[in-house]
Amino acid sequence: MDYDIHIIGGGLAGSEAAWQLAEAGLRVRLSEMRGGGDMTPAHQGDALAEMVCSNSFRSDDGDSNAVGLLHREMRALNSLIMREADATKVPAGSALAVDRDLFAGGVTRTLAEHPNVTIVRERIDTLPDAGLTIVATGPLTAASLAESIGAATGKDALAFFDAIAPIVYRDSIDMDIAWMASRWDKVGPIGDGKDYINCPMDKDQYYAFVQGLIDGEKTDFKDWEKDTPYFEGCMPIEVMAERGVETLRFGPMKGVGLDNPRTGRWPYAVVQLRQDNALGTLWNMVGFQTKLKYGAQVELFRTIPGLEKAEFARLGGLHRNSFIRSPELLDQQLRLKSAPHIRFAGQITGCEGYVESAAIGLIAARFAAAELAGRTLPPPPPETALGALLTHITGGADAENYQPMNVNFGLFPPLAEQVRKKDRKLGYTQRAGEALAQWIQQAESKAA
Repeated sequence: MDYDIHIIGGGLAGSEAAWQLAEAGLRVRLSEMRGGGDMTPAHQGDALAEMVCSNSFRSDDGDSNAVGLLHREMRALNSLIMREADATKVPAGSALAVDRDLFAGGVTRTLAEHPNVTIVRERIDTLPDAGLTIVATGPLTAASLAESIGAATGKDALAFFDAIAPIVYRDSIDMDIAWMASRWDKVGPIGDGKDYINCPMDKDQYYAFVQGLIDGEKTDFKDWEKDTPYFEGCMPIEVMAERGVETLRFGPMKGVGLDNPRTGRWPYAVVQLRQDNALGTLWNMVGFQTKLKYGAQVELFRTIPGLEKAEFARLGGLHRNSFIRSPELLDQQLRLKSAPHIRFAGQITGCEGYVESAAIGLIAARFAAAELAGRTLPPPPPETALGALLTHITGGADAENYQPMNVNFGLFPPLAEQVRKKDRKLGYTQRAGEALAQWIQQAESKAA
């Protein structure tokens, strides 16, 4: 064996895990099936850490937002994913969005050049019988490996649908109708407070659009998909429309805080587009993940004011995501209880979101590195964003009703003292910073 640990899956979690282990001086075999003749229903290329749904890592506010706090903690732990995200970011208000191609290219190049990483383009069909392994195959795990996981766990994999939003070419958007602004003109770490393209709708246009979503031709379900629930955080826009005519106007199409410079008023509804690449040539329709068929998408989305002549670099799509019942199957070190030489990381554990996936890859790798060194690394404190997410995955959630979850302050232990509601988020993040610093110091002292 010419490696110390085997990682299966080269998404964000697997890539982060490979980096952490390699930087710890361990030899890593990273198996990725894309580029070896296989592909998933959602990916377009063979780059490691390819983002297929959105270019946004969401809020980068580490003082008052849970995912922003997770960003900060990962940076403190030498995260490759956060390093490349920071190097390839594009304007997106207070969010951290990246040029997806540059981001994936940077991750791929860094790992390919690392002397401790061997990238092998191969599909793994069964769980290894021996040798430390991290399974980070994500929500699109190949069927053969998924069957092997099911056999090893004795549990059927749970699943939900995840949908992809369309991307529009910037020069096909009519800026005589649309305008640039961020909600409430909020200025982010980069950008100028005018980071989104906004397409306004009046009441009649909005109602006609909602009806078009409901009537539009949808992707057919396969028999095995019909009872699969959607993840609430990535709900197809037409499913939201079916919940009530006003639902979208209080969700991704809300006009609040967006002054139309041509009227001086908030539009009745609005479609926002967020920059998708560094050149600013591609823009993502925010919240417009969909299972409409391609022809129906083009016809309907060109009724949006400003998008009448829109050209699409990518249309929306739908794919099935799978995850295991982690609170029941994994221990606090992310090891499979029935086969402890195997750890799971990333979205297959039931965490949701790119950042969360990479974070679980990071901590899985650090657990494995400590084990290979003959030590036990204690889990990060639940007061931290990383620890709160890990606790939820490995036992904090109800296994019977387990569903994918983004990091949020609801996963954190309550604050010990009464804090005014407006100060509560800052209280969580300040406490987390202190807890993480102590945990890092303790881990370093034990490793010395």
